[in-house]
Amino acid sequence: MVESRSCVQREGVYRWFSSLTSAQRAEFLCGLLDLCVPIELRFLGSCLEDLARKDYHSLRDAEIKANNPADLSGLTNITDEVVRSKLLVSLALLGSDNREAAGVLYRTLTHIDTVINNYGLALNDGRTEEQFLLLFTMASHHPAFSFHQKQVLRQQLGQIQDILQVRGMLRVEVHTSPVLLTSAGCSEFS
Repeated sequence: MVESRSCVQREGVYRWFSSLTSAQRAEFLCGLLDLCVPIELRFLGSCLEDLARKDYHSLRDAEIKANNPADLSGLTNITDEVVRSKLLVSLALLGSDNREAAGVLYRTLTHIDTVINNYGLALNDGRTEEQFLLLFTMASHHPAFSFHQKQVLRQQLGQIQDILQVRGMLRVEVHTSPVLLTSAGCSEFS
């Protein structure tokens, strides 16, 4: 009885997890890892190493670029979708102790408020929204960044989420207000 109930719950968690966005999955997994004890983390690290080994050769060139500050310094235009994609790959492949490359990425990512405010970056585009959420979620958890850098990146992630929430509420209001005006108008003029 307990095993079948556990299996049902596990399947529900798997379904729920698979429906999350990449940023939400990364955030959730980092939270779970924070709950693990050291021996569990070492075991999970071994499992991850084994899983990552099969893609090692195909990602080797990208990993070299991701850990080279000179290559990263050219990725500054975060309004460009190609640059954002390269930044995501770079964050995923950045070595956990590469502070110099993390510093270059940090300088690029900390100009997000200027980009949004001065260039009106359309965060309401689904793909753009998802890329920014994933970029800042990954960066705010990445071990190559200092504690202070993670805090700043976390604040910027919060600002992006606030902007998206406000814009989402505005979209809901725009979609619902004509209905409210129409029904109010009908009762007023009848």
